[in-house]
Amino acid sequence: MLVSAVGGVTTQSASADTYVPISGSGSTWSSNALDQWRKDFASNFGVTVNYSASGSSAGRTDFINGSVDFAVSEIPFQTAPVDGSAPENATDYAYMPIVAGGTSFMYNLNIGGKRVTDLQLDGTTITKIFTGAITNWNDPAIQATNPSLAMPNKPIVPVVRSDGSGSTAQFTLWMAKQHSDVWCPFVNEAPGDSCGLTSQYPNASFAKFQSGSLGVAGYVSQGYGEGAITYVEYSYALNSKFPVAKVLNAAGNYAEPTASAVAIALGKAKINADLTQDLSDVYVNPDPAAYPLSSYSYMIIPTVAKGIFTNDKGKTLAAFVTYVLCNGQQQAAALGYSPLPANLVSAASEQVKRIPGGPAAGIDCSKVKGGSTGVTVTPDPTASAAATTAGAGGAASTGAGADGSTAAGTTDSAAAAAASNTAVYDANGAIVSGSSGVGAAVAASKPLVLDDSAFGSQQIVMIVAGLLLVLAIVLPPFLSRRLKRSK
Repeated sequence: MLVSAVGGVTTQSASADTYVPISGSGSTWSSNALDQWRKDFASNFGVTVNYSASGSSAGRTDFINGSVDFAVSEIPFQTAPVDGSAPENATDYAYMPIVAGGTSFMYNLNIGGKRVTDLQLDGTTITKIFTGAITNWNDPAIQATNPSLAMPNKPIVPVVRSDGSGSTAQFTLWMAKQHSDVWCPFVNEAPGDSCGLTSQYPNASFAKFQSGSLGVAGYVSQGYGEGAITYVEYSYALNSKFPVAKVLNAAGNYAEPTASAVAIALGKAKINADLTQDLSDVYVNPDPAAYPLSSYSYMIIPTVAKGIFTNDKGKTLAAFVTYVLCNGQQQAAALGYSPLPANLVSAASEQVKRIPGGPAAGIDCSKVKGGSTGVTVTPDPTASAAATTAGAGGAASTGAGADGSTAAGTTDSAAAAAASNTAVYDANGAIVSGSSGVGAAVAASKPLVLDDSAFGSQQIVMIVAGLLLVLAIVLPPFLSRRLKRSK
C-alpha cells in the first residue's frame, strides 16, 4: 500500500526505488540533532542517511576527497589557515545552515559531597583555565564570580578535543577575538590576524585530550572527571545531565546556552553572501539574555554530480534537507539546540535547488505539512533569568544540587569508547549499532507529510488496485459459502 500511518499521522511513503542511501561525515557538535533527523527521515522515506560524526575537519577532508555525499562543519573550508595546517581547496560546493546552538562549558565539581550546579565564569577566567594560567578551583578569579560558594582547593582539569574540531575552532576564535591578551601568548603569536582560530587544540600538558564531543563529555561525566571542565555543544551536557557554567555577557549578566539565549545572541550575527557567519557582534551582543558563544552549524552540499555523487543521491539529499529545514527545526530546542531564524530557513531553502537532482525551484516549507518557514523562540522568563547579574552569586546560597555521585569509571579508555559509540540506523529508523549518547534527549518523531499536490493519479490507481486485490481474496470464499447455503 502506498499510504501508511506513522505515529498516528497519515504520510506519503516513498517507494523503494525512489530514493537511494547517502552518506556524510563531519561535525560532532550538531550530530545529536542530525541523529534524530536521520532517524525521522528513515521512518518517513524508508531510506538510510549514513553519518559519521568524525569531527568537522575530517568531514571537510572527506568532502574534498570525494568520499562522502555531504559534510557538516561549524566553520568553512580553511583556504589560508593561520594555524599552519594545509589549505583546504574544495570545488563545486555550497554552504547551508542547518541548526544553531551554544558552545557550553560542562563541568564536574562537588562541594561537601554535593554537585555544584550554579557556577559562574567570565571570559577572561575561562580563557585562563584553558591556557593553563588558572589551575585550581579556589583561584581568586573564580571565587570572585561565585561569592556564595566556598570554592574547593581542587585542581582544574581542562578537557579538550584531540581531533580536528569545529567546536575547537569556534572556541579558539572567541578567545582570539575577545581575549587575545591571554590566548595569543599561549599559542606563541602576537595579537592580530595571525592569532586566530585553530581546529586542532595546541599541545598542553595541563589538559586531557579526548576525541569527539562524546569523548570530552564522557570524560567529564565519569567519577574520575571530578574537577574537570570542557567545551562542548549544550546538547551533550543535557544528555549527560551535567551542569554548564553561566558565562558573563556584554550586558554584565551570566547566561546559559538555552534555545532563547542563543537565538537572541545570533540576532547580531552577520551572514555572508555564501551564508557563512561573522560572529564578532554576537560575542558582544548587549542584550541581557544573550549567550556569547552562540553559532551555526553548516551542511556542505555538492553543486555538481561527479565521482560518487549522482543525481539520484542528490534527490535523496534534497529530500533530507527539506525535512531538516521544514520539520527538524521544530525539534531543535528539545534536542539542546536553537532553531534557525526564518530568514536563514528561506536562504537555505534556496540553496536546495543547487543540489543536482533536487527541485529546480528550491523548496517552500509552507507547502510541507507539519513544516514551518521559521520557528520563533519565545524567551522563557524562568530560563532567561538564568542570566543573573554579575556579582549576585547566583540564585542558590550553596550552588550545590544533585547528589555528587557519578557513573563509575577510572580510565581514559572509557571516555574514548564513548566517543566511538556512533549511532547507525536502518531504513526503519531503528538503531542497528551504537547510540546517539547515554541519556540522550530524544524529540518526538515528526512525520513529514508532503503537500496535497503530491498525491495524484498514480497513488489513486495504486489504492484502487490494492482494494481490488483485497476483494479478489475475500469475495470468492464468501460467494462459495452463499452458493452452498442456497443449495
